[in-house]
Amino acid sequence: MTTDSPINPIIPGFAPDPSLILVDDTYFLVNSTFHLFPGLPIYTSRDLVHWHQIGNAINSASQLSFSKASTLIHDIGNNDHLYATGGLYAPTLRHHNGTFYIVCTNVVNHRPDSAQESETQNFIISTTDIYASAWSDPIYFDFTGIDPSLFFDPQTGKAYLCGSKSPGPSTKITLFEIDVSTGEKLTEEKYLWHGTGGIYPEGPHIYFHNGFYYLMIAEGGTHEGHAVTMARSKNLLDGPWDPSPLNPILSATGTDEYVQCTGHCEAFAAKDGEWWGVCLGIRMREKGFYGLSRETFLVRGAWSADGWLKFERATMQLRIPGVSVDAEKKLSAVPGADCVYIHDPALRDYDFDPTGRHVVLRASPYDLTAPNASPSFLGKRQRCIEGRSRATLVVGSPHEDARVTAGVAMYKDEHRFFSVSYSPDQLPPEISLRVLNTAKKIDWRRTVDLPIRPESLEFIVEY
Repeated sequence: MTTDSPINPIIPGFAPDPSLILVDDTYFLVNSTFHLFPGLPIYTSRDLVHWHQIGNAINSASQLSFSKASTLIHDIGNNDHLYATGGLYAPTLRHHNGTFYIVCTNVVNHRPDSAQESETQNFIISTTDIYASAWSDPIYFDFTGIDPSLFFDPQTGKAYLCGSKSPGPSTKITLFEIDVSTGEKLTEEKYLWHGTGGIYPEGPHIYFHNGFYYLMIAEGGTHEGHAVTMARSKNLLDGPWDPSPLNPILSATGTDEYVQCTGHCEAFAAKDGEWWGVCLGIRMREKGFYGLSRETFLVRGAWSADGWLKFERATMQLRIPGVSVDAEKKLSAVPGADCVYIHDPALRDYDFDPTGRHVVLRASPYDLTAPNASPSFLGKRQRCIEGRSRATLVVGSPHEDARVTAGVAMYKDEHRFFSVSYSPDQLPPEISLRVLNTAKKIDWRRTVDLPIRPESLEFIVEY
């Protein structure tokens, strides 16, 4: 059904850190995926409204491992906690001379009592056929930090890498020349900017526009203080970098907007020459809840008379003149491309039928609390704030030594999930409910015995 309904968020439900480019007449977009496999989903669109997932850039176990993409919990006082999940952070997508590139950080989390709690592994992957999902293995490069961004200088033809240099929270944006074919660092790192005073300056992107180099970053942390700021210079390497008088050029801080925590933005000129941005944001609900986590929003931009970019706030009311929304086609995917697994799945344990609607799972010895291993889990991103998800479970004949548990879950990480499961091998068979939030010391469980062992069970989750 075609309607005049709003278009935001353009990628709903767990779609943080968007990066977007326009190649010929097609927009391409990628998001962070952290500990989930496959990683770095690639979406395409012709109108910025209807998006189709064509694949994932990290789609093979040979590319990298998520076995250490666990979630660490940090106590930040006042009975509050910060969760730090490992895996793939803040990819940047670029296109140059017929090749698509992604630069990204893989955060490896060690045990909290180890000498080095976390380390960052920064890499480049590339492809000349983005529709085939035939991405290269990672080429790693030397950079201690996160959020790398690739910039091909139209003035010199050289490739540069900028990123958020550790340690935080007083990170700094640095830059160096890089050989994209080998990952070799061709120059020493140059300090560029540290923002306007917000914590964790990160998510940098460089653009060349009307004779100036523009550096756009996120700062203030990815929660309530999140903002986008900008500086510019005539000289990429030597500066000086002058901050925009319009800073912050995007933020919801201090407002009562429904869309909050906006930041980590990518600026681009659309096919008609108008300027836009894609950013992350959350839909803040009652009591501070945001059940769909960080999503991708489209924001309108404009240049001032003296050459500074500014974005409108992210809203649910955004519309593009002349573009109607087809609800059935607003977000689609190549069959199977939008399925997700935890850490490093044994894909041989998942047998799909030709329709993709039925799958046989072989049980693993791990449950959802495993910090590094991969439980038998087949997931989909929750795309709607309110809705219903349904799954029918058929369990094979019980085995004398088996203790199988199967069901459905709403899963965030190994510390936060809700599950409903069936244990057919118990006597009597039982249904179990569990709500886990480790940091808040919540581990609520209820069990109900069944009088018979049913041949199948239908699970329905309403939210």
